[in-house]
Amino acid sequence: MALRLCCRSSARWGLPGVPPPARSHCRALQPPWAALRLPAHHFSAKANSKTFLSALVSKVKYMNERYERYLGRTFPRFYQLYSTFLKGFRIFYSEVKEIRRIKKNMSHKNIQFHQLPYREMERLRQFRRDLIKAIPVGILSLPPFANYLVLVLMYLFPRQLLIRHFWTPKQEAEFLDTYHNMRREAYPEVVDGLMHLSHSVADPLLQKQMLHLCKKVQEGFHPDVSELKALRTLFVGYPFGMRRLKVQQVKVLSHVLFLTPRLPSVFLRYRLQRHLLELYHLDRAMLKLGVSELSDEEVQVACYTRGLNSVHLRPSACRLWLAQWLALSCSLQGDKLLQKYQRKYLYH
Repeated sequence: MALRLCCRSSARWGLPGVPPPARSHCRALQPPWAALRLPAHHFSAKANSKTFLSALVSKVKYMNERYERYLGRTFPRFYQLYSTFLKGFRIFYSEVKEIRRIKKNMSHKNIQFHQLPYREMERLRQFRRDLIKAIPVGILSLPPFANYLVLVLMYLFPRQLLIRHFWTPKQEAEFLDTYHNMRREAYPEVVDGLMHLSHSVADPLLQKQMLHLCKKVQEGFHPDVSELKALRTLFVGYPFGMRRLKVQQVKVLSHVLFLTPRLPSVFLRYRLQRHLLELYHLDRAMLKLGVSELSDEEVQVACYTRGLNSVHLRPSACRLWLAQWLALSCSLQGDKLLQKYQRKYLYH
């Protein structure tokens, strides 16, 4: 240390006879721990943390890819379930963010559900139905260690407990067919109820047209939109008005719409009315957007929601059916919303 001070002093004051030491000598005289010190201009906690995080993320991605390749080679069936669940969680998380954005936009602009564009309106409707289905599963998972039992039940009963995001493509086609078969069982009862009530129609001409239309549907023929429009007045009041229907008829219509019929009649009518109004707003928003602007998947989902099993139909056939549906739906007045759905189901 003394030698270093002398060297620095002699170099600073230019003392004669004392040459400055070489750099290698000064470096050799430094303590050994001095080499471990980092230069001050290279030290940055923020940069080091970013580098560490990026390296950690890259390592996790690499390990995850290796794990997925191992599952795909060794356990292909389990890997299919694993990838379906992983994809489902990603889609569900993105939908939650999208729903939050839509809700925030509605609150900021002070707009209602029926004022939204079609895609946002449909997304809110479907998310609400998915949430209603997922709430019981969440409640069952609350007790300690009950989540393991719920996982087993979800594996054994995916149609009843899992929402659509966690279905495989094969399961989705199978489950949609199953749901439609359950819905189709109620169609004959709907038509039989219409035929029975047709005998109470006072106008002989309208009564004859209604009976002819019901028989046409029973024989497997689709009526024209013009035939359905000609009978619109029958669904305003007596005998086909919503408030005129018996409880059993309201339950059948609820079953067709995938609404639970195990509620008091007051709640059944209110829920059915609300669902029909929601469909009406969706139809008007779809008409404003245009059926041609919808993707093939959106068209198939829209047809299935309105009662047509579109799982095995071509997109072109679905678009044609949906255009005819909108021609009937959007021609009705607002005060006839509660009665229209029975007449429209004759078209199936």
